[in-house]
Amino acid sequence: MRVDVLTLFPEAFAGPLDVSIIKRAREDGLLDLQVHDIREHAADRHRSVDDYPFGGGQGMVMRVDVLDRALEHVRSLDREQGLVVLLTPAGERLSDAAVRELAGQKRLILVCGRYEGVDERFAEHCVDREISIGDYVLTGGELPAMVLIDAVARHLPGVLGDEASPEEESFAHGLLEHPQYTRPAEYRGWAVPEVLLSGHHANVEKWKQEQRLRRTKERRPDLLMDGDLRNREGEGTS
Repeated sequence: MRVDVLTLFPEAFAGPLDVSIIKRAREDGLLDLQVHDIREHAADRHRSVDDYPFGGGQGMVMRVDVLDRALEHVRSLDREQGLVVLLTPAGERLSDAAVRELAGQKRLILVCGRYEGVDERFAEHCVDREISIGDYVLTGGELPAMVLIDAVARHLPGVLGDEASPEEESFAHGLLEHPQYTRPAEYRGWAVPEVLLSGHHANVEKWKQEQRLRRTKERRPDLLMDGDLRNREGEGTS
């Protein structure tokens, strides 16, 4: 997959995406990540990318003409046009389902908003999808873009090595992940559940499913509809 990022702060991406799994994915050619400076497409000597909002109001708004030129330039760099995603608090909330959909794209073009946001004409005519990572406001779209890239990359073939890994994580089936334990089996009187040490695979799987249901019900009941919850509880205890 190719991912192009349009941002006013390219340097922000130098560290977080150069380590661990994402670094290996880039080195192995599984993820082609390119970061572009929006300011390079400003038309004046001050490299202006924003202006005061029509109608008044606080802050500045990113200009449609500069953003459009930047997007057209980036699109021209590859035959695949790509899906254009604007990172904005006003977008749909990023979910596991959305991540999986985005991972199926051949190319993503991520636009990082700043200031009070982007001119609505750019969002209306140039953007395919608007995404938020949560119900709060950050100083810009750079951190959300990194979150999206990390989440999507984990679903690209070969990135995790074990292709089943994403299926065992939280949200993969609408539930939170079950608790995890490792050695030592007992520490300061804190013991690992006996079932996990039993070697009885059916009982272990039953315990995991029960724990997924319990944890989801306690911590994120919004993930489950009442009827669906009752059905799943029956599956976990049958």
